[in-house]
Amino acid sequence: MLKGFRDFVLRGNVVDLAIAVIIGAAFTSVVNSLVADVLNPLIAAVGGKPDFSAVVVHVGSGVIKIGNFFNAIISFLIVAFVVYVFIVMPTAKIMARFKPPVVEPPATKKCPQCKSDIAIDATRCAHCTQPVA
Repeated sequence: MLKGFRDFVLRGNVVDLAIAVIIGAAFTSVVNSLVADVLNPLIAAVGGKPDFSAVVVHVGSGVIKIGNFFNAIISFLIVAFVVYVFIVMPTAKIMARFKPPVVEPPATKKCPQCKSDIAIDATRCAHCTQPVA
């Protein structure tokens, strides 16, 4: 039972997932700082407000805070972009180097008589009607 558990825990997918969760949690503070300390001042310089949290919609006596949602979307897009550029693309290139090339079996063969292309499973040439082994 313990050997099976050990094999499960040490399998690559479980370890990779644990590392991803830890890195993701640590990366959250970096992204929050980027949005709060870099992007929001840029938004303030262009739009006059420090961020989108001031954008609200009043419905009856309630308030819908659309600006907070915009801030969350911006943070998500930054995280997704950084993960794609710095993790997904390099990993795909590295994995492509180690992956053996896929060799497709030929779909046609040459007729020994007329040298035309015929189907690989053909027993007779469609052009010259000669039997093909």
